[in-house]
Amino acid sequence: MQKIIRGALALLFILACGPAQATVKILATTSDWGALATEIGGDKVNVYVATTALQDVHRVDAKPSLVARARTADLVIATGAELEVGWLPILIQEAGNPRIQPGSPGNFEAAAQLNLLEVPSKLDRSMGDIHPQGNPHLQLDPHNITVVAKALAERLAMLDAGNAAYYRQRGGDFNVRWTQAIARWEARAMTLKGIPVVVMHRDQVYLCHWLGLKEVAAIEPKPGVPPSAGYLGQLVSKLSASPPKLILLNAYNDAKAANWLSERVQVPVATLPFSVGGTAEAKDLFGLFDDTINRLQAAIQ
Repeated sequence: MQKIIRGALALLFILACGPAQATVKILATTSDWGALATEIGGDKVNVYVATTALQDVHRVDAKPSLVARARTADLVIATGAELEVGWLPILIQEAGNPRIQPGSPGNFEAAAQLNLLEVPSKLDRSMGDIHPQGNPHLQLDPHNITVVAKALAERLAMLDAGNAAYYRQRGGDFNVRWTQAIARWEARAMTLKGIPVVVMHRDQVYLCHWLGLKEVAAIEPKPGVPPSAGYLGQLVSKLSASPPKLILLNAYNDAKAANWLSERVQVPVATLPFSVGGTAEAKDLFGLFDDTINRLQAAIQ
């Protein structure tokens, strides 16, 4: 009997000394921030992503299942700059979790770490769906990811001080690998600089800025406003006179208008992942940019 008891106690000791449970529960609004949190947090975090890469993050329902996740979260990672304004404030309010309220350490916004592009000089409803703080679709410039990653590592170190060295070490390791990857992407993308492109929505701005792509038109007449038949007809006339090289489409976009335009101006459509998980190849942040460059280059061949 004593041997059995000793054996049971030994087993309990082994189980108790096994892998520690994740200490920080994270709710990320997009797959990109979920992927970054995993890169920095490793096995010390438990990450849940509120949306998929095939969703428009502007328009998400604050479902009870998301409220439940927010209620137990230690950290919410959002893009910010009002990208999630239609649903995240409601979610946080309904959750009643003091740890993740705006201004608390458990509320992290990527946009707050950066100087955004396209900050409007004036606000006017007639201009369409514009964001007062600037364009929030910041994840498609990898240099922005560098800045956000450093800030996120420090935020995790603050929230979980006992593992601060772990987060900083992983953040430093990510920075080394990421810096090397940026150099590789930029070398491969040299041939894309100056290429004229048509975009669907104003969410390709950071990609175009980073790679030097020249945006000549947008399929949406104003941000968030679907194109009318008359507007598309005018676009065909404009682009037929001076054709672009590519029409850029995101995986989550409805492809109907882009394909219609492509057929009439004889310009290929490059469907890009936009977010981690947008394509089979974009399995993580590194895959997101690898696949984006691959698809752009394949489309101009």
